[in-house]
Amino acid sequence: MPLLSREMGIDLGTMNIVVTEGNQILLQEPTVVAIVVDELKMVEWGQAAKDMDGRVPDSIEVIRPLRHGVIAEYEITEKLLGFLIRKLVGPMLIFRPRAMITVPYGVTSVETRAVHEAGLGAGCREIFLIQQPLAAAIGMGLPINTPSGNMLISMGGGTNQAAVLAMNSVVTAETARTGGIAFDEAIIGYIRKKYGLIIGQPTAEQLKIRIGAAVQQPKNELMEIQGQNQVTGLPQALELGTDDIVEALQEPLNDLADTARRLLEKTPPELIADIIDRGVALCGGGSMLRSIDKYLTRALGIPAYLVDNPTTCTGEGAAKAMVMRESIRRSLLPT
Repeated sequence: MPLLSREMGIDLGTMNIVVTEGNQILLQEPTVVAIVVDELKMVEWGQAAKDMDGRVPDSIEVIRPLRHGVIAEYEITEKLLGFLIRKLVGPMLIFRPRAMITVPYGVTSVETRAVHEAGLGAGCREIFLIQQPLAAAIGMGLPINTPSGNMLISMGGGTNQAAVLAMNSVVTAETARTGGIAFDEAIIGYIRKKYGLIIGQPTAEQLKIRIGAAVQQPKNELMEIQGQNQVTGLPQALELGTDDIVEALQEPLNDLADTARRLLEKTPPELIADIIDRGVALCGGGSMLRSIDKYLTRALGIPAYLVDNPTTCTGEGAAKAMVMRESIRRSLLPT
């Protein structure tokens, strides 16, 4: 691709940031930054910063600059974006790139303006904003350029979004500002209440990934964790099983199913018939939870399936949307 016409797709997520160009994934890292508190100076980012969480002195703070899919720490987000763009394009920024950045469905004009200005401040010469469900649908290859209905559920770290799409646009959608982080918090609360053990978010995330599931499994896999006894304050080891995690996740899973049900209730009947035939596509990091497709199939009465590229489809769709932006221009957000 010629240097003068570099065009990127950026999926700016609560948990991860994915940068794509054409059909290539240039970068996929956690949206985490470690800063020196007094100077607001970035000392580390991505996986390296995430590994520092809970292990740094008071002078350094590990921050997720986005919450619920929108910018919570503007200056830090701009610094992170600027660093990534210079890393990918070059430090001189002689030929500044154009970028298609994703935002959750239903964000306010203030929130979209913050993303737009952060992108420009980071060094991009032009910014386009696309709703995440539309970018995800493009990235997973759904036939959304037809009048037929297509439904997807995107399970991110800060939001769960359910959408019905047709004619290259979102027909109707529902966004719940809960996501993978809410799953982790449910595990933390469950273990504290049932076993009197205090654990951190990284440990809860590992439990979810390694032995977690949405429904009961034939084999109850076990994992040992270390935490702090809430009575004595002393370290304590505990062995947990898949059944524990399934029980812990029932409330946030019910919230997810309720979000999808609210969407279906306001979807035109003609499109419902298409959705029943085609099923519900699942994407986002939360869709990697074992048997989440089985859980949603039972809860909704419609077949649900995991797409081939669940964690990168939104970023890939943003890059493809740059190429087809004229055909979807009416669906892009005003900036």
